[in-house]
Amino acid sequence: MATQHEHRSVLLDAAIDALNIRAEGVYVDGTFGRGGHSAAILERLGPRGRLLGFDKDPAAITVARERFGQDARFSITHGSFVMMADVVEQGGLTGKVDGVLLDLGVSSPQLDDVARGFSFMQDGPLDMRMNPEEGESAADWLAHADEKVIADVLWQYGEERFSRRIARAVVETRAESPLRTTQDLVRLIEQAVPRREKHKHPATRSFQAIRIFVNRELADLEECLVRVPRMLAAGGRLVVISFHSLEDRIVKRFMRAEAQGRVLPRGLPVMGEPEGRTLRLVGKAQRPGVAEVANNPRARSAVLRVAERLA
Repeated sequence: MATQHEHRSVLLDAAIDALNIRAEGVYVDGTFGRGGHSAAILERLGPRGRLLGFDKDPAAITVARERFGQDARFSITHGSFVMMADVVEQGGLTGKVDGVLLDLGVSSPQLDDVARGFSFMQDGPLDMRMNPEEGESAADWLAHADEKVIADVLWQYGEERFSRRIARAVVETRAESPLRTTQDLVRLIEQAVPRREKHKHPATRSFQAIRIFVNRELADLEECLVRVPRMLAAGGRLVVISFHSLEDRIVKRFMRAEAQGRVLPRGLPVMGEPEGRTLRLVGKAQRPGVAEVANNPRARSAVLRVAERLA
């Protein structure tokens, strides 16, 4: 069971503080996971507060219902955080949400569960879907994808220098025998990569890239972010925890663009505030401290960014 796998919420205190929670406020946890952030939010909510949770993973939905199913302040939706704006609108809460939290990437229980196929350190089915009941598994995609498409995915989402070599090896190997397990893919990558990065497993970048592609992680993030400002009440916070540069780049650029507003040509005699500003940046990017990284090495790459809805 997923509940057997330990999960430590990264930057928990910093994220909760950043949400600036009001007892009667409305909050959205777009990545419920195993409920660490949701539990902390509910502790600070009063009886009239509300928390809407979302997660793609059926195992996370089971945990949510077991932990908080009896709490009238809480509701959970099985699906991507892309859905949150629609659910908020259906509930008559557009423009009334006081905080949105996104804790991006893959969770510890997903990585540690061999059957999910996320980890290159253990042998399991080559799946990698956050929702195993939906879409195409990594194995199914690799079985038919064009060599150039595979190479592009490995380069774009994993910044893998040897993407073409690996893609060629996939196509050549699958002609003889399909890639069914994580170790099938690991062995292929180890043989295809001529040089190794220091302190990094040669399969790290490829596994990251394929997982991001299969789950539409970056596309979902971009689609979700553009709809957040309209959801938020004046003073409402958007808090995002990213775990690699591609995610963080999207978040940083979005927040900066919304804080900057419409950029006009230089030299125009424009007075007043720029048009189109929806957010203001709150503080600087935060990273885990030495103690948190020591207790949870998976926290080492985390970055937290915060923005607040303008009136």
